[in-house]
Amino acid sequence: MRRVVFNQKGGVGKSTIACNLAAIGAARGRRTLLVDLDAQANSSRYLLGKALDQQEKTLAHFFDDLLGLKFSPDEIDAYVVHSPFPNLDLLPSDPRLEELQFKLESRYKMYKLREALEKLEVYDDVFIDTPPALNFFTRSALIAADTCLIPFDCDDFSRRALYTLMDSVREIQGDHNRKLRVEGIVVNHYQPRAKLPARLVDELRAEGLPILEAFLSASIKIRESHHQALPMIHLDPRHKLTREFSALYDLLSVSA
Repeated sequence: MRRVVFNQKGGVGKSTIACNLAAIGAARGRRTLLVDLDAQANSSRYLLGKALDQQEKTLAHFFDDLLGLKFSPDEIDAYVVHSPFPNLDLLPSDPRLEELQFKLESRYKMYKLREALEKLEVYDDVFIDTPPALNFFTRSALIAADTCLIPFDCDDFSRRALYTLMDSVREIQGDHNRKLRVEGIVVNHYQPRAKLPARLVDELRAEGLPILEAFLSASIKIRESHHQALPMIHLDPRHKLTREFSALYDLLSVSA
């Protein structure tokens, strides 16, 4: 199963959600790959910490070599990096992705990521983190994925962006990947005692949008998790947020 975590709005928790779901699956014994297509490399830093700075092979090298015809997508495994966590591997990001996207787009390489990931049959789950924009890398991810997870931050700006986002997904479905389906909207930074988040979620649910019934709380603990480069399942397995990530993973496993 290949899942893309996608939202054109920044700061909604894409990297945090992708990494923590991947870490939970790996901790349960599933061979898991995290693909970091965001030039900011937050997911890569989250899983590798300082070791990211020593990586000689990144997705920038993968796409650069692709442009230079130095290899075929069959050789994608040469760019896979082992994380410190058992069963969890990574295709790490690189700031150079930003400068490569225009060359890749002009040469219509959007299907190459899907071709490459289809060769990695060893993995049970693949999670793809994307940049906060509908660019070449996001489109490549949506074309490569089976399902799409949409993080939703509980505010009105996120709600307005949600409708445009759903249109973008439908466009990719129609033009490039008919098998792609929206697996659900992940409610993030949820505060159950606040009126606005509850109202927004109820209204989205009433509109028929696929709200996943496993909400992620706002917690300062996630900053500690980022700082220590330890996903929540490894930092504090009993924490409330860890249990919420686990509940979300379980819900996705049932729907797969």
